[in-house]
Amino acid sequence: MRIRVLFFAYLRERCGVREADVELPEGASVDELWSRLVTRFPALPAAPPRFAVNRVYVDKGHPLHDNDEFALIPPVSGGTQ
Repeated sequence: MRIRVLFFAYLRERCGVREADVELPEGASVDELWSRLVTRFPALPAAPPRFAVNRVYVDKGHPLHDNDEFALIPPVSGGTQ
């Protein structure tokens, strides 16, 4: 199955891509995709960011399906009081 991966904020800058397509076996989970991404993009941090599949936050055990959109969402900080 094919998964479209979106990179946001500093993850886009570190990896040098806005998006990538990844082929995975049927029944793969978010955790399996994350492992594949860390191998393919060594600039990714050791601690995983938040994950979203089809614009919904998910955990590592979430199952993936063909043509899912997978987003890597880095932590957000900033602002002053």
